Amino acid sequence: MSKPADAAYHWNGAALDLDAYLARIGYTGPRTPTLAVLRDLVAAHTTAVPFENLEAVLGRPVPLDLDTLQDKLVRRRRGGYCYENVTVFAAALERFGFGVTGLSGRVTMGSGGLRPATHALLRITVSDDDRVWLADVGFGAGPSEPYPLVERPDEFTLGGWRFRLERTRGELGGEEWVLHQFASAGWVDRYTFTVQPQYRIDYEVGNHFVSTSPRSPFTQRPFVQRFLPGVHHTLDGRTLTTEYPDGTSDSRELELAELAKVLGEVFDIDLSDGDAEALIAAPWATR
Repeated sequence: MSKPADAAYHWNGAALDLDAYLARIGYTGPRTPTLAVLRDLVAAHTTAVPFENLEAVLGRPVPLDLDTLQDKLVRRRRGGYCYENVTVFAAALERFGFGVTGLSGRVTMGSGGLRPATHALLRITVSDDDRVWLADVGFGAGPSEPYPLVERPDEFTLGGWRFRLERTRGELGGEEWVLHQFASAGWVDRYTFTVQPQYRIDYEVGNHFVSTSPRSPFTQRPFVQRFLPGVHHTLDGRTLTTEYPDGTSDSRELELAELAKVLGEVFDIDLSDGDAEALIAAPWATR
């Protein structure tokens, strides 16, 4: 079956300044759709581009058009959350010649409740391996490698961090997948997802809820992450947490006056003076 001709089914890769994007993530390797290249690209993006929701906290729009995303993530070297990261990454993969399909997940993190499908990840095919691969460059906590879409109830390691992938059945009997991760709380289900294709217009809908709804956690407080080999930094409101692959962690509460410095030094997010002042004057800071 041939691919749909409608451009809405694709990722607008032709509009990406590929050289600038690759320089942003520090990738200098070949531009071919092989598994080795995919591994290098996932590692480069997840460790170079931080996760952050600061625009939503400031009550600003979070557009998903590629021009805006390139300006923010590439030229201004800011970060973004899943929809922003995945949209740029998918455009780059499309330019390389990979097969790219968007997927959507429900972040659970052990909650046990039903949450909306507001996490974006990618299903990828490569030229030199028949397996289907998953890449999650927008969660903020890795993994820094792609992994095959094959049930793996026993734990496996990606970039030093421990995971399990379980295949289950949803409410109506459809196939559903659960990614588990090992963290400071032990084994936790990170999210569930299906392989129902998602397109850019579908991500626009989820992004609108995430960036504007008073029920969205991303409009309530800063949530920032930096994922590096061997360490994962998280800022949740004023709480700065550093976590390691063995499950150990440490945390401390920040003073508002040190927030901008920590964002720069720990998360590689350099805010303008105006944005730094607006962030600590936003409603979350007085709650």
